[in-house]
Amino acid sequence: MEETEKEIESMKAASEEVSRQFKTLIDANDLDSLKHLQLLILGRLQDSNTVLSHFNEYSEHCFAEVSSDFSRNTRMLKSMKSDLDYIFQKLRSMKAKIMATYPDAFPDESTKEVFDQRPDLEVPQ
Repeated sequence: MEETEKEIESMKAASEEVSRQFKTLIDANDLDSLKHLQLLILGRLQDSNTVLSHFNEYSEHCFAEVSSDFSRNTRMLKSMKSDLDYIFQKLRSMKAKIMATYPDAFPDESTKEVFDQRPDLEVPQ
């Protein structure tokens, strides 16, 4: 027991000596200046954190307002795309039938190229 207490006392004395010597290495004015700067930085960081928190709350509110419109418009666009795909498929089919029946109906080569490029479209013979 006594050895443990002696060790504790010697460590305490050694740490006090190191602390005292360390204090002599640094000027008190420098420490005060560092402390003041740290407090200034802390205040700025807290202000920034507050501003960011308010911005996040505002963004969340705006997203909640817009998300339903966005998903509704997305569904509408998907529906419109499928409708347009169907319409263009029907138009291609009709053009192919017209070209098969009346080869001179479309004198420009662009229409013919469209059918040649699309292997999924079969021109009836």
